[in-house]
Amino acid sequence: MKRQVSIGLALLPILALIAAGAASIFIWKAGMFIPLIISIIVTVLVGVMSGYSWKELEEMMVSGVSKALPAIFILLVIGMIVGTWISSGVIPTMIYYGLSFIHPSFFVPAVAVVTGIVAITLGSSFTSIATIGLAFMVIGEGMGFSPGLIAGAVISGAFFGDKLSPLSDTTNIAPAMAETDLFSHVRHMLWDTIPAFTIAVALYALFGTRSVQGSVDTANIDMILNGIQHTFIIHPLLLLLPVLTIFLMIKKLPALPTLLLVGIIGGVISIVVQGDSITSMVNTMTNGFHAESGVEAVDSLLNRGGLLSMLGTIGLLTIATALGGLLEGTQIFQALVRPIVARIKTPSSLIATTIASTFLVAFASGAQFLAIILPSRTFVQTYKDMNIDTKNLSRCVEAAGTVGITLVPWGVPAVFAASMLGVSPEQFIPYIFFAFLVPLINIIYGITGWTIVKKEYPTRSFQKQRNAAVGGMSHE
Repeated sequence: MKRQVSIGLALLPILALIAAGAASIFIWKAGMFIPLIISIIVTVLVGVMSGYSWKELEEMMVSGVSKALPAIFILLVIGMIVGTWISSGVIPTMIYYGLSFIHPSFFVPAVAVVTGIVAITLGSSFTSIATIGLAFMVIGEGMGFSPGLIAGAVISGAFFGDKLSPLSDTTNIAPAMAETDLFSHVRHMLWDTIPAFTIAVALYALFGTRSVQGSVDTANIDMILNGIQHTFIIHPLLLLLPVLTIFLMIKKLPALPTLLLVGIIGGVISIVVQGDSITSMVNTMTNGFHAESGVEAVDSLLNRGGLLSMLGTIGLLTIATALGGLLEGTQIFQALVRPIVARIKTPSSLIATTIASTFLVAFASGAQFLAIILPSRTFVQTYKDMNIDTKNLSRCVEAAGTVGITLVPWGVPAVFAASMLGVSPEQFIPYIFFAFLVPLINIIYGITGWTIVKKEYPTRSFQKQRNAAVGGMSHE
């Protein structure tokens, strides 16, 4: 017989993950694979003690991983795109013109704004980080900026765009789980997203001005430009591929086949324009691009991409979502928040609890989907009972689950950004100003009541009576 998990037992997997994660980051220097596995082992033991069979626990893990399969396929294709867009000269062309025309005095805020525009049109933070974000990293380092600052601006812009784009998977999942509609959700997010991004851009302008004073190395920029020009054919027509990608996304074509198409087109351009062989292109798609420009800065920043480069991120995502499936299936997460939910009396406490719970899942699993799904399903009825529009719920889980999770060093977004941009999470997290501001603004809104929309819902007792009546009819 299955028993309800006690709070003491429910805390064990979370504490195990936090302790092992801290040890791995600060002592072992081994990443988050082993800490996540340790937490899975502890969760399984808690599940067995609560009466679940191994088969049931195994099915929970499979269910959790299955939710991540679309993201896994997209990650593989993004790896291929990075490789072919570099070898075709698309990303090198973006870097070349960026170094030639973007002035250092407004470079850092421009990074956030341009990356944000690209992410809105593509509907993907990961794609924008891996393409325009990578180009900005090379440009920024050539200008003498801190890699952490540039990466922080790239990530802020990418997740600003991802958060507001109707094409984004997380932007679609959040309203679906919170039982509201997509466009009401997007419009409601403008209240926290626009102020947070405006403040973030102002901070990037301030930090960029301080960083660039007397630090722009024109000799280094010239060296990078020469290295790129001697390695690739640079032409503005190559920029039509990113334009085509944006156009296809605006037409709301399915993300996976669209990304696969532009990745293959990048490979064809490599063969036709850059003179690569088919063998070389297949290897680039698989293993990534390997430059031999003779300029160390160019080679180190462009030697990346390929399907295999995504396996580390995919492995982490797989293990994290398996853990999330266990936490959901065994009701461990619900056991942790149940006592808190019972004490919620005001909209401000509900908003704060929603954000805190979403961060709890984010730190426990590192997976965006779980950080959105678990709190949404846990709190949706509470919002309805308090006659608070559930678009407030979807906005909160996006604030912490889509954006705030970038502050988790072992989270999938941070690990992906680190692998793409070549900067460790510890370097760029302090500069992701947007991720700090969005949850904070939502908490302020909860306290003041401003932008918290009310809505009348049927009472729970009415719903219970209706369900009971339907159940009785079905038995008859």
